[in-house]
Amino acid sequence: MADQKRDCYEVLGVSKGASDSEIKKAFYKLAKKYHPDANPGDKEAEASFKEVNEAYSVLSDADKRARYDQFGWAGIDGAPGGGGSGFGGFGEGFDVGDIFGDLFGGMFGGGGGSRRNPNAPRRGDDIGVRVTLTFEEAAFGCKKEISYGRIESCPTCSGNGGTGSETCTRCGGRGQVTVQQRTPFGYMQSTQPCDACKGKGKIIKNPCKDCRGSGQVRKSKLIEVNIPAGIDNGQRISLRGQGNAGANGGPAGDLLVSVSVRGHEFFTRDGFDLLCDMPITFVEAALGAKITIPTLEGQGELTIPEGTQSGTTFCVRGKGIQQLNGKGRGDLLVTVEIEVPKGLGKKQKEALEKFGELCEDKHHSKRSSYFAKFKKK
Repeated sequence: MADQKRDCYEVLGVSKGASDSEIKKAFYKLAKKYHPDANPGDKEAEASFKEVNEAYSVLSDADKRARYDQFGWAGIDGAPGGGGSGFGGFGEGFDVGDIFGDLFGGMFGGGGGSRRNPNAPRRGDDIGVRVTLTFEEAAFGCKKEISYGRIESCPTCSGNGGTGSETCTRCGGRGQVTVQQRTPFGYMQSTQPCDACKGKGKIIKNPCKDCRGSGQVRKSKLIEVNIPAGIDNGQRISLRGQGNAGANGGPAGDLLVSVSVRGHEFFTRDGFDLLCDMPITFVEAALGAKITIPTLEGQGELTIPEGTQSGTTFCVRGKGIQQLNGKGRGDLLVTVEIEVPKGLGKKQKEALEKFGELCEDKHHSKRSSYFAKFKKK
């Protein structure tokens, strides 16, 4: 039997001088690849999974590895407690939760939780809220009051949960208990929160009436938030320490304020620039004019040069959005569109006809160029 087994180092794909971390890393990779849950009904994968685990049970144990290096499988299969069958050590003392928790997200209820101190300081959770701003509020900045609920340390018991604290006898203060289950692959151990102390490792004999022994209560909070000038839709402000209270003296989480910005009647935003479409008359475009345009501060003025074409964009420097770093503002980009008049009267039509008769090809260079190309075809 011993002669038919493959070399442990060969199974894991590591050299004989591999470190413990290299062996463990190789095992993680192969165990995930061949795990029965990832290969349902695959007998070859199941056999490989057993082989990988048996090899790891040998190489991860210093004494077994030393015997194996000296005598091969004969030093393992013939020794007391040798993992010569099944999963090669998936019996007493082998905590599958510790090994597979990292691989399968707690599939076995473990993940090394038994090594954590249940009474160690823990950071509180972050809280997310949303605030809606007008276009101008986002552009210039403002102050907003935000109301939300958060978990705070109970003021009645100062977060202790009550009086008469004592170590939980069921878990011995660890906050977790080990559970052993029999499976088709052997006995598997996993850890789970202690149901007696709810994972805290201690029991309060006289629980606080206000927090019912949890040490925390939910409170409503009103806070004023400074919204910086130039903030954009979808961006977020983080207020440190304004989230839920931590446990066991740990720091509070953060308040994460997500910003929604309403649209504007005239402007759309492109980074820190503002885009605006502006209708002008044919006369203004042909002869040139000074027109009134909208800006964030109110009305502004723009000079339209003679002969301006529809779709021309003009840049008004420094009339865009304030940059968040405070270094200047973007620009206002105004695109003009020539509006063709409708509902003309008799005299207006006659005047336009005379105007058309007076115009020559040189006055319509684009049109002339187009028809010149068309005639060549």
